[in-house]
Amino acid sequence: MSANRALIFIFITVLLNSIGFGIILPVMPSLIVDITGGELHEAAKIGGYLAFVYAFMQFFTAPIVGNLSDRFGRRPVLLVSLSVFALDYLIMGFAPTIAWLFVGRIIAGMTATSFGIANAYIADLFPPEERAQNFGLMGAAFGAGFILGPVIGGFLGDLGPRVPFFATAAIGMLNVVFGFFVLPESLDKSKRRTFEIGRANPLGALRELSKFPLVVALLAAMFLYNLAHDSLPSIWSFYVMERYDWTPRDVGFSLGAVGICMMFVQGVVIRPVIPRFGAERVAIFGLLVSAISFFGYAFSVFGWMMYVWIVVGAGSGLIGPAVNSIMSAQIPADSQGELQGAIGSVTSLTYVLSPPVMPQLFAYYSSPVAPVYFPGAAFFFAGVLTLLGLAVFARTIRRRVASAA
Repeated sequence: MSANRALIFIFITVLLNSIGFGIILPVMPSLIVDITGGELHEAAKIGGYLAFVYAFMQFFTAPIVGNLSDRFGRRPVLLVSLSVFALDYLIMGFAPTIAWLFVGRIIAGMTATSFGIANAYIADLFPPEERAQNFGLMGAAFGAGFILGPVIGGFLGDLGPRVPFFATAAIGMLNVVFGFFVLPESLDKSKRRTFEIGRANPLGALRELSKFPLVVALLAAMFLYNLAHDSLPSIWSFYVMERYDWTPRDVGFSLGAVGICMMFVQGVVIRPVIPRFGAERVAIFGLLVSAISFFGYAFSVFGWMMYVWIVVGAGSGLIGPAVNSIMSAQIPADSQGELQGAIGSVTSLTYVLSPPVMPQLFAYYSSPVAPVYFPGAAFFFAGVLTLLGLAVFARTIRRRVASAA
């Protein structure tokens, strides 16, 4: 099977997975309120803890799954991950108590690897100079899912807060069936390596990657950026409902707008700009406009302003593919899954740290006890973190250029 045909299959798999993920975002606050009977700012705290346990499990298991894909291939690991994804949302849809929501999140966090394995597919199929554009294509698939998913979720939410969860479970199983029949294996047996438990953990993976100082420094920059970016799924729905009195349908439309912009940037813009300007400059630009958009979200007075900053913030879609391409070019073929697992651990670590911080900032500064009403405090903090990530990235690239001179 040709690389381009395989790429189409991976694109569709990521698209379906993203649709399923996006469907439940507009109704998660309503489901938590429905189960607990509490207020919206209290639901935000619970939502943060749910994200925390999901990320906590992913932090430890992402390197294991990445190393397993280097040993047994991408296809079987991805199919297992997608199956558990569907089970998770079925559990959440039937959840009679908050405890059941936590059970679902724990199970999902243990195998939440689909996007990382998709990127490992790209590294298997394409040479380094073609990876950034195709990493961007995976991001475009994720963005397209965010166009369809939240909008669908907003409409389904009118039927009840649990309906989107059942729809997500159905999409997840459809994805498994699709992958079982049409998804090819990309990692040739000659390029596989033995599974080593000493490498299949966050510290072991980072220890192996320490042989590549540039990769470690870029992971640090991405850590700061991802910590900031995680404020979006953590508090977006809560923020716009609190600040502008938006309905689930309004939330769905706004997230759909995010998806449209991200799909355009990662599916169209990134393909010509990476070869023309280079991955380093493109990443710097993406980090800068991302910081600007966070400050814009924090201080927007009217709801329509959020759409302006959504357009500006779409430039952040350049960051991941550009940085990932720089890192993957440093890593041998038999360790691409390990790299993606390490990236997954770093990403999930930010999920661990961000939920206890971002929703709490929102909850505190939108509550009656706050010294000043500022529900955008978490977005402001995210802007500061992104600027720090930009500083680390720029310094790393300068050192790389200086050492090569």
